[in-house]
Amino acid sequence: MTWGVAFAWHVHPWGELLDLVRRAEGLGYAAAFVDGDVSMLDERTEAEALDGWTVTTTLLAQTQRIPIGSMRLVEHWNAARLAQAAATQERLAPGRLRFAITIGDRKIDARFGFPRLAAAERSAWLDETLTAVRALWRGETVTLRGRHVQLDGARVRPTPSGGRIPIAIAARGPRMLELVASHADVWDVNLPPVAARVRRAEAGLEAACQRRGRDPSEIARSMWIFTRVGDAVDATGALREFRRLNPWFAAIPDSEVAEALVVGRGEHCRERLRTLASDLRIDLPIVDLSGLPGDATRRTLEALAPGE
Repeated sequence: MTWGVAFAWHVHPWGELLDLVRRAEGLGYAAAFVDGDVSMLDERTEAEALDGWTVTTTLLAQTQRIPIGSMRLVEHWNAARLAQAAATQERLAPGRLRFAITIGDRKIDARFGFPRLAAAERSAWLDETLTAVRALWRGETVTLRGRHVQLDGARVRPTPSGGRIPIAIAARGPRMLELVASHADVWDVNLPPVAARVRRAEAGLEAACQRRGRDPSEIARSMWIFTRVGDAVDATGALREFRRLNPWFAAIPDSEVAEALVVGRGEHCRERLRTLASDLRIDLPIVDLSGLPGDATRRTLEALAPGE
């Protein structure tokens, strides 16, 4: 089994990030994920928050084989511009863009003029956006008069090969799982690997697929799995770090989160990743190294190299 790796939370300066992604490529990791759309970081106001789309584009240009992904937030993009940007990316690096999208939930984005809408409205916006994006990628001329997406004869050239780019949607609740059933090639399971919670979300997705006459088995799964490797890694400290870096999981109690962290020596972590991926039917487990300094990240990449 192979897995991807995530370098997030704006820890690495550009040169270091490029070196880490190239090292992951050399070690055989299946994909690398970096920070996505972001306006600013309230927790680390002096950190360099590099634009996720620019970083993704540059990493694709400066690596050879490894797919690169970063999360799009629907309120940051015009639908036609998003379709064009992704189609351009696909032309420049065929088959290597990991296109992922969700609705976001950071109030701080309002400081940069992004609209603050209820989750139901952002979900409706994402639904309209992906409907338009799919049609534009198929080469259609699109006119749409939606609540959030309004296009008048929009078209995209070039179009991606086969008229499509695989779409991953990060989701865990009922409304977003409906969008996974409608639009996604990949369900990015937006939960820590807590079996009972993943099973409930899985049941919700299966029901949504049934309503649409879609086979849920045709939707692949990815999941970020918080991982810390080392002989003296403190599980309590790892839990505190997870909480700091993942405030959106605040409602999940410590007792459940603690069991979902992958912490310990390299071989233990490798086996734990394999077990979680098998038990939860995750096609692409993503080793989440968010917040980890450069030297520790390099050691972890070596310890968990998929080819080893």
